[in-house]
Amino acid sequence: MAEITASMVMALRGATGLGMMECKKALVETNGDAKAAEELLRIKSGAKATKAASRVAAEGVVNSFVTADGKTGAVVEVNCETDFVAKNDDFVAFAKNVAQTVAESDPADIAALLELPLANASGSVEEVRKALVMKLGENVSIRRFARYATSGKLATYLHGSKIGVLLDFTGEDALGRDISMHIAASKPKSVDASGVNQDDIATERRIAIEKAREAGKPETMLDKIAEGTVQKFLKEVTLLGQVFVKAEDGKQTIEQLLKSRGATVAAFQMFVVGEGIEKVVEDYAAEVAATIAAANKG
Repeated sequence: MAEITASMVMALRGATGLGMMECKKALVETNGDAKAAEELLRIKSGAKATKAASRVAAEGVVNSFVTADGKTGAVVEVNCETDFVAKNDDFVAFAKNVAQTVAESDPADIAALLELPLANASGSVEEVRKALVMKLGENVSIRRFARYATSGKLATYLHGSKIGVLLDFTGEDALGRDISMHIAASKPKSVDASGVNQDDIATERRIAIEKAREAGKPETMLDKIAEGTVQKFLKEVTLLGQVFVKAEDGKQTIEQLLKSRGATVAAFQMFVVGEGIEKVVEDYAAEVAATIAAANKG
């Protein structure tokens, strides 16, 4: 039997929002397997989804750039250690210049990007990054980027500096901005069902079957119930299936909106600062107590 530590229980509680005892029991039942325990809790509690995806753990900014012809653009995430530095003018300018460099130079990856001359600056991206680290006294890193070159149009939307969207579409400019804002608000996983991770779909199907079975539903009905659950899940996580946040009737989906405007969406990329990065939380009170205890022993 695996040892169930307090940190494991806290991590599961943070991911699910459920009680400590429920989380500990689930970990015991799954022999310490956090992913299996989370699945078990979803089955037993009816929890709709994990909270983990909404946690923002690291600091930094998302920025974007689109060329003058509107055909090429990029969105980037640049990280630092504190929100104070994330608001620094030099840091923000660096992120903007990195986005322009990506759009104009099309690097293959982060390593290639670091070797390129930074737009609107003297020196390579890496040289300017290092100088910024020295100036600000914090680590500065380029985490990820996406670049689109399209025959259609590009739209971008930045929600403050923490969420950024790059949209490849056809249609009116105002529609492109509205859909970009919708993406930032509703956070779809893909344009349509073809882009949804098959493992996620399999998980939803498995959980639906087990929940229905625990509710006493006939075995002959389980597949039908699971399919209905999966289709509902796909509507929630795909752009085309989601209800438009500005729909006047509260029902019009993005797919219906696009069709009514003679528009299309080819692709989108959304970055949320720190998404998926675990942030170390310092317990200063515990640290002070430990220091005092050590001093008393001495």
